[in-house]
Amino acid sequence: MKCDELLALLSDYVDGDIPPGACADLEKHLAGCDPCQVVVDNIRKTITLYKAGEPYELPPEFQQRLHKLLEQQWDRKRSC
Repeated sequence: MKCDELLALLSDYVDGDIPPGACADLEKHLAGCDPCQVVVDNIRKTITLYKAGEPYELPPEFQQRLHKLLEQQWDRKRSC
């Protein structure tokens, strides 16, 4: 398995939704590829942090600025 093949299966792998044969190939690749190990570890850590996180209320001023910026970006994308 090559790195690009691993990346294509990564979401399913992290979710545990790939066939056993593909899982074995992927884990074999991970055993010898440090960059892919880092990617998978970072994704797992991100998911863990996200699941453990508490909602955080944004300050109203920040929320308004963010909302306005997102609207501007959305309008810019739609006008292209």
